[in-house]
Amino acid sequence: MGGERPARDSGSPAPKPGASAREISLPRGVKIREFKTERRLQIAFSFRGVECRELLPPRPITQTAANIAGGLRAEVLRKISEGTFHYADYFPDSPRAKQFDIAGKRIMMRTLLSTQLESYERQVTNKTLSPSTFEGYAKAIKSERMQFWADVALGEATPSKLRDWIGGMGITAKAARNLLTPLRSVFEDALNDELIEFNPFDRIALGKLLRQSSKASDYEVDPFTMAEREALLKAARADEQPMMQFWFATGLRPGELMALRWDRIDWVGSKVRIDLNLVSKTEKGPKTEAGIRDVNLNPAALAALLAQKPASFLAGAHVWLNPRTSTAWEADAQIRKTLWQPLCTRAGVRYRNPYQVRHTFASSLLTAGENPWYVASQLGHVDVQLVFKVYGKFIPQDYQRPAGRLLRAGNE
Repeated sequence: MGGERPARDSGSPAPKPGASAREISLPRGVKIREFKTERRLQIAFSFRGVECRELLPPRPITQTAANIAGGLRAEVLRKISEGTFHYADYFPDSPRAKQFDIAGKRIMMRTLLSTQLESYERQVTNKTLSPSTFEGYAKAIKSERMQFWADVALGEATPSKLRDWIGGMGITAKAARNLLTPLRSVFEDALNDELIEFNPFDRIALGKLLRQSSKASDYEVDPFTMAEREALLKAARADEQPMMQFWFATGLRPGELMALRWDRIDWVGSKVRIDLNLVSKTEKGPKTEAGIRDVNLNPAALAALLAQKPASFLAGAHVWLNPRTSTAWEADAQIRKTLWQPLCTRAGVRYRNPYQVRHTFASSLLTAGENPWYVASQLGHVDVQLVFKVYGKFIPQDYQRPAGRLLRAGNE
């Protein structure tokens, strides 16, 4: 605070009757703090590696008061040395007391992050948090980068420390935001519990920081050529070929492909209803209403379904089965490791991740001149903006014009 004037420390002569407080002999670790409206005694000590300064209750500053303050400090030091000092017992209203638990230990970030993880686990049990979202949060909390906070006390988690950590991560903005979500929740809870006076996130310009420090994503749309698709289908075994042919013909998300059921096939209308997605071994509806959609089935897709009928139509609800177990797929990692990677090797096709099958479907339609709005509806996107952003280079120039110009051109 402002308005302070220096006070004489220990070693000063005892005051004479009527002498000023400046002549009071202050015991070691005791100081007079002078403010605009009052003067207070303060004691200083170190606890759990934290330098502590505590103001004593207002009272006339006399030699007796100074001696009492020195005695209090001596008692605090003795309790600290014995391991029996409880901060809140002596200074219950001190902000510093909130940095220590009831046993006098510093509140560590590792403890709060662990508590946050337990909270997420309860939310999964209560079905207020999806297992897939929980997996993302758990991965963030247990990540190597988050270990930076393991030995940091809550009181030391300053905005500057947070800013330096984020600025040095060297990952994409999306990855950074995913990592920061549980950490932000920790600080929000600490603020609500009055363990801290402010949320460090509120004192950093996160958007600007991420723009300046995050790296651009190195992921790119890299669709398979017609020759590569033919090579993959030719190299596929009989129990693999129908699913791969259907996937290239529909561009479903991996989870949608794995969750597909026979009763969603409209043979008369040549379309399939997509309303389920397999995520973290749990089938659920899409994240958005746009994800629930009817995907048109071309002759290649219908032929693939007919070829698959003998293998799974009477076996159960799911269309596509893991050839190794003859049971429904449980995770996209299964497809990648047991089917996709070996298939690319057999076909002699340069490896790209399986999601490129979806990109191949979209880019092929756009290259053939399909309307981007139709492609967006088939992919299950909320609007066409993502199609232009991700697949812009595959869209014919006529469709690159603003929508108003497209409508006028169609009426000419």
